[in-house]
Amino acid sequence: MVFKRMLAAFGVGGPSVDTVLDASHAMPGQVISGQVRIQGGSADADIDWIELSLVTRADAQSRGGQARGAEFLRLRVAERLRVPANQLREVPFQLALPWGTPITSVGSTALPGMAIGLRTELVAAGAPDKGDLDPVEMHPLPSQDAVLNGVGELGFRFRNASIGVGGLPGVPQEQGFYQELQFFPPPQAAGRVNEIALTFVVAPHELYVILEADKQGGFPRSAGDGFGRFAMSHKDAEQAAWANLLGNWLTETIERRPAHNAAFGGTGHGNPVFGGQPGYPPYGHPGYGQPGYGHQQEGRGPGMGAVIGGAAAGALGGMLVGDMISNAFEDDGSSGGEENAAAEE
Repeated sequence: MVFKRMLAAFGVGGPSVDTVLDASHAMPGQVISGQVRIQGGSADADIDWIELSLVTRADAQSRGGQARGAEFLRLRVAERLRVPANQLREVPFQLALPWGTPITSVGSTALPGMAIGLRTELVAAGAPDKGDLDPVEMHPLPSQDAVLNGVGELGFRFRNASIGVGGLPGVPQEQGFYQELQFFPPPQAAGRVNEIALTFVVAPHELYVILEADKQGGFPRSAGDGFGRFAMSHKDAEQAAWANLLGNWLTETIERRPAHNAAFGGTGHGNPVFGGQPGYPPYGHPGYGQPGYGHQQEGRGPGMGAVIGGAAAGALGGMLVGDMISNAFEDDGSSGGEENAAAEE
């Protein structure tokens, strides 16, 4: 058995530790489990306590968009633990993921720039010892997946994903940050809308979908041109005709805006940055996906996998998930000589 790191507080010959997840992928609101495995060294060792924390990247928009590590959950899993020499101690744990945990993967594709890590911190002889980040792959809930299906059906193109710091007005937000997915709109909106920002706020029984066209920075607005908000139960969100809902909102948005460039307005050839495909169907897809039409969600909507997959391939260049975690966070200057979760692009 190979253990990742020695506990610095005990020096050479001290115990080593590894944290093993039973499964490295989950969805918001689920419980992840695993074990902290401590292999005894050449002498008995006493551990004051063991804590686990979840860390993600966060863009501090109020500080000029700098990215840094944001810890959003901490759990103490053991106290006053003796590790006999040359023996293995295993500390099992269960960690309930917050409903607001950001998504890092859609289908089999990792979102560029998104990373969540589980860190194990031990305190021995009064000295903290922070370990490496073990990646946790977060997938959307079925209700979130249904929204992304609608985005794909409409022909949106994925641009970027980020974590913004701060609270959102009028929604039951658990953490002091929010995830934002940015998309280029379909060709019909070219010249009127440059970008769509989509934010999920997840509660135990409800899903909030916040949309903003051409966001100017800072927190999403609560009203006005280019702003949209949907709130419904997870069950209703799974069954909703999101292509219609999102398409109607986008149609209303572009109808209120003059074209920036007539050559790219209307329903003709789209701006090349959006793919330049003529003849897209009108927004709303009348009848498609409406209750009573027997519509079933069957995987991702047309183009969604390619939309995110293409962007991820360009950004990640074939990197493994472990490499993404390593590069997503930089040393935060803590003790123990380990890589930690303060990140900056």
